[in-house]
Formats: sequence, structure tokens, C-alpha cells
Amino acid sequence: MIALSESSPVKPEDYIEWEQDQDIKHEYRDGEIYAMAGASDAHVTITGNIFALLRNHVRGSNCRVYISDMKARLEKLNRFYYPDVLVTCDPRDQENNYYKCYPKLIIEVLSDSTEAFDRGDKFIDYQSLESLEEYVLINTKQQRIECFRKNNQGLWVLEVYHPEGNNFRLISINLQGSLTDIYEDVRFK
Repeated sequence: MIALSESSPVKPEDYIEWEQDQDIKHEYRDGEIYAMAGASDAHVTITGNIFALLRNHVRGSNCRVYISDMKARLEKLNRFYYPDVLVTCDPRDQENNYYKCYPKLIIEVLSDSTEAFDRGDKFIDYQSLESLEEYVLINTKQQRIECFRKNNQGLWVLEVYHPEGNNFRLISINLQGSLTDIYEDVRFK
């Protein structure tokens, strides 16, 4: 990501208005705007596969699934991020067309340029969302899904899914799926 802001911080409402007219996506942190890079074939394929699986699963419920172009607003921290996939079941999120504030599930598909940030500062930032129950990292170099779940004590507990078990669970939306479905048509390089 490349910082675009001038010397003075940009207000969140100015960012939202400006972002609507941009050809590329930009994330926002504390008044600074950052351009986002494109994605690999594996990244796009995995994101599409997980979106299709989740969309079919929540169809007919009060939950909505959003892919890459919907922002998550972290109001407490003055940030807007574009998660690869976001699921919200909170009716308050239907009030805004450009961002969601109450996701229960966020999924990031890892890439070389974002992996450290997705695992580190971004995950820490996402933990400020009281509604968030699960944070999932999907690997693009091998079949591996890492699922962080918030337990009753508010601690984040990791469960890792590998091809040997083939199945994974997303407790936040009561889904059990297979790694085969997530990695369909993906060629590892």
C-alpha cells in the first residue's frame, strides 16, 4: 500500500465521499489514505470460492456476505479496511451503502504483500470490533485455513485446518465446509 494523504489528515467523511469516485480502492488509517494493490489468480479464485460458499449458506437469513469492495469501518480506531470477505447479520449495517460497522466474520486471503499486516496490526485493529466473532486467514501457497475465534473470556483462540482433515468450521455462521471447495481451481506456484 502507498500513502496518498497530504500533510494534513483527511476526515473520515471526506474519505468516504472521495473514495466513491476513485477507480482503485484505498484504505484509511488515522487520516491517511493508502492505495491498494491488485491480487493474484489464486487470491481472486479463493475469494470467489469462499464468497459463493458463504452466500449460498446464509441465503434466506438476515445475514449478508460482502466481497472485496465493501469497507469495514472501525470507528473506535478511525480506520476503514477492505476485507476480502465480510459477513454481517446486524440490521444496523443495512443503514449504510458504503461501509459496514458490525461484522461477525471477516476473512482475509493472504498475499505476499499483505500477509504480515493481515496477521499483525490489521488483526489487532479488527479486534476493536465488538461484533466480530471470527477472523479467518486463508493461505494462497498451500491448503491451510487459520481461524481465530473469540471465546467467552474475550480471548482469540486459533484453530488451523489442513488438507488431512479436509473440513473446516465457521462457528459464527454455523457452517462446516471443505478445503476442496475453497481451493477449487487454484494452482499453487
